[in-house]
Amino acid sequence: MLRVLRQKVGCGASPAMIFGQALQKVLPAGSVLPRKYSSAAKEMNVREALNSALDEEMSADPKVFLMGEEVGEYQGAYKISKGLLEKYGPDRVLDTPITEAGFTGIGVGAAYYGLRPVVEFMTFNFSMQAIDHIINSAAKSNYMSAGQISVPIVFRGPNGAAAGVGAQHSQCFAAWYAHVPGLKVLTPYSAEDARGLLKAAIRDPDPVVFLENELLYGESFPVSAEVLDSSFCLPIGKAKIEREGKHVTITAYSKMVGYALQAAEILSKEGISAEIINLRSIRPLDRATINASVRKTNRLVTVEEGFPQHGVGAEICMSVVEESFEYLDAPVERIAGADVPMPYAANLERMAVPQVDDIVRAAKRACYRSVPMAAAA
Repeated sequence: MLRVLRQKVGCGASPAMIFGQALQKVLPAGSVLPRKYSSAAKEMNVREALNSALDEEMSADPKVFLMGEEVGEYQGAYKISKGLLEKYGPDRVLDTPITEAGFTGIGVGAAYYGLRPVVEFMTFNFSMQAIDHIINSAAKSNYMSAGQISVPIVFRGPNGAAAGVGAQHSQCFAAWYAHVPGLKVLTPYSAEDARGLLKAAIRDPDPVVFLENELLYGESFPVSAEVLDSSFCLPIGKAKIEREGKHVTITAYSKMVGYALQAAEILSKEGISAEIINLRSIRPLDRATINASVRKTNRLVTVEEGFPQHGVGAEICMSVVEESFEYLDAPVERIAGADVPMPYAANLERMAVPQVDDIVRAAKRACYRSVPMAAAA
């Protein structure tokens, strides 16, 4: 395919230039009318939410295309791209070789030319092969070109721990990428998050790192008619209060939001009203919503799967100390993954990842409730 495109574009062209120019020529000029949905609410799992968001954005904008390993013929390692190759063809759903550095660079080059690539990593652990392009080629280009180069690209795929896949396939990269100016980092939890945030990411003029969770793909959530509408989009940088409370604020993202909600149910039976904040966006971070909640509850617990040192929770704690220290009635509590590479054994793996009981105990400590020694051990 590359050889044919080089003949059309020119022998001296780089792969990025070849794909950038050639794809502009083959993409259709018109766009498909948005699909119509029933006004009734329904259940949708995260996999379906991501698939529908990709489908609708590809229909609405011919510049949007998907590339990655097994996204086409196999319909995605996790079936996120199911049906898209048949609908849009191989010019817009591109199966790539197993070379993250190569196809990520091609995607960034295509974005330089005004296209809107969605680059799928089979797991974000493999994005380490392409981190030079993500940071040096994508994140810094707008600044280094004085605003002349826009890089509208999305890097998406499963992030964090799954089950029994070992240390090299289990890491959470939220804090890694949130450290980089020029990147936006999104972490959906529900089907509503997945649909609304992926649409926002694809439409955004800047590079977006979109961190999904493999264990959430099959989890279903109720969605309203508004969420199902093709025009639905969530704002980047705005957290969602999943559950209101008055005694303690608990922040979480991705799969940990569900754990925090389970903890809130347990705490409510013991008279503790927990406010659960679904961060949704790690960079930019919704500091205003977090601090407003802490000023109401006077206590904070942060929850994340990632490593504790230099983590997302550390940044949230520092934001509260800087802006709302005088409102705190108790020390902040951080719940994070163990500071070790992820064990393979199932019993050790469970110990390395935060559990609902860990959140319950932290909230009780913050509220000065007694924690049984056996449970705390």
